[in-house]
Amino acid sequence: MGAGKSSVGRRVAKALGVPFTDTDRMIAREHGPIPRLFAERGEPVFRELEAAAVRRAVETGGVVSLGGGAVMHAATRAAITGAHVVLLTVSAEAVAPRILGSDRPLIATGGIAAWQAILDERAPTYDRLADLVLDTSRRPMSRVAEDVVAWVRRGGPTHGDASSPTTTDEGAP
Repeated sequence: MGAGKSSVGRRVAKALGVPFTDTDRMIAREHGPIPRLFAERGEPVFRELEAAAVRRAVETGGVVSLGGGAVMHAATRAAITGAHVVLLTVSAEAVAPRILGSDRPLIATGGIAAWQAILDERAPTYDRLADLVLDTSRRPMSRVAEDVVAWVRRGGPTHGDASSPTTTDEGAP
């Protein structure tokens, strides 16, 4: 949440000449605003819709930006099996101005404390799935995208890539 997934994803897709799909936007286009979906139908229904959107996006190919909680759903994890997974991280200090005042349903009432609690819960899953981890806290999104493109062109090294161009200090839901 707030790490720059959509911004970086669009740039990577453009540089590689492949389609870009933001699954949150896909869901909103098909089912209405995400905050309303959460309020009216609940998170479990949203996660089912999200898993279906991820499956369709992966089948289309290209760069797919997933919502921060998507990988907590087993069907979504199954859909991305075999994909190169890039985890974008961000520090609490850097994310605060990016997310505070937004309509993100999981942090609407809890702010940065809620963001941190969500991160703490999701971090083991993120770490297990990530093939490449890049921090977006203090770097322009264009530079982060360049690093992802370079990694893809090298063949997208396997899980736990020790040659990643940056290190991670904190995660991003």
